[in-house]
Amino acid sequence: MELARLKPDPIPVIHPLPEYLAQGQRLDWYGEMKQVFQVPWMGVVTMAFSHYPHFFKTLWDGTRDLCASQPYVAACMENRVFAEVQVTSLNPTSLQSKLTTLGYAPREIDDIRQMIEVFNHGNQPYLIMATLARYLLAGGEMSEIGDAPLFKGQHAPDYTVPFVMMEAHHADAETRLVYEDIKTVLGLPFVNTDYRALARWPSYWQAAWADLRPRLVAPKTDRICEDLHQRCVGLVRDGLPNPGGLTSDALINAAKQDAPLDEIIAVCRLFQWLLPGLVTNVAFLRAQLL
Repeated sequence: MELARLKPDPIPVIHPLPEYLAQGQRLDWYGEMKQVFQVPWMGVVTMAFSHYPHFFKTLWDGTRDLCASQPYVAACMENRVFAEVQVTSLNPTSLQSKLTTLGYAPREIDDIRQMIEVFNHGNQPYLIMATLARYLLAGGEMSEIGDAPLFKGQHAPDYTVPFVMMEAHHADAETRLVYEDIKTVLGLPFVNTDYRALARWPSYWQAAWADLRPRLVAPKTDRICEDLHQRCVGLVRDGLPNPGGLTSDALINAAKQDAPLDEIIAVCRLFQWLLPGLVTNVAFLRAQLL
């Protein structure tokens, strides 16, 4: 089955529950997913999905073993490399000399690199998960292959920099203006976790965003995002096993217990549309500091 990359219009209302407010089963889900994905944060995408408990339980129960498997980790790594190679065609500007001039010490620049690596790695499993959810809700089916060898060891990057987000109510006026610009340019009602984490270095983030911003409307960027989208659809349709035996009917029926199906489809479409762009943008930010 083919699956077009479509931004929902209007943008649906989403209900992501922050980790510090989660309790009970929802908190358990958050912890399990972070452990399996080997990430230090719960993505907005899955926080929004978990607002629909029957849908989320069916999705996670059906994909937990897949997400912990060698094929899933390999697919994530391949997508990451693909994005890193493709963004070179966008000619990112090196920011190292600019940051040095601003007074950044080598260790501070390395801290920024570490934070970018966290997201460069961690966005990949969320992207495939969002694609999988949308594909199944659209009536597509996954492979009947059940064999999915467990990935053993660490695939996440090592990092020592504290994971801190600059929320809008913490930020100075210039950073808040950048946040508003991000929402305007991307056409989204929220600022992704990645950008809020990198904005803890405000002067860096303003320079990085200024260099990234004009690339977001470039045809080359659209092609990279479309190619990432198609790669993920192909993985879900043909390339990944299905050890949990998850079916389209099971996920659709679970979703209908929580809300009108069109509502949940719109939420899945939103994240499955924006995540290829986020992966591309983070790869671009990485290239600025090579």
